[in-house]
Amino acid sequence: MDAPTFIGSLGVALLLLAFFLSLFKFISQDGFAYIGMNIAGAGLACWSSWIIAFMPFVVLEAVWCLVAAAALVRRVRMPHAQAS
Repeated sequence: MDAPTFIGSLGVALLLLAFFLSLFKFISQDGFAYIGMNIAGAGLACWSSWIIAFMPFVVLEAVWCLVAAAALVRRVRMPHAQAS
């Protein structure tokens, strides 16, 4: 398996794992685990797409990563009383 395929597969696996765990209520969508898996997964998928020069997915995954990073900033700023 070449590097872009491995990197992309790892990224997509993280995204799918986060989705599965959230869907079946193992983790919260506003929790650090979900947000972190989305940042890491989208970041890896973006990097893989960049390596193979597939720009539509570079844009998709970069935006996904940035939105997840914004969610992380929002979550960190949220008072502990509101966090669940």
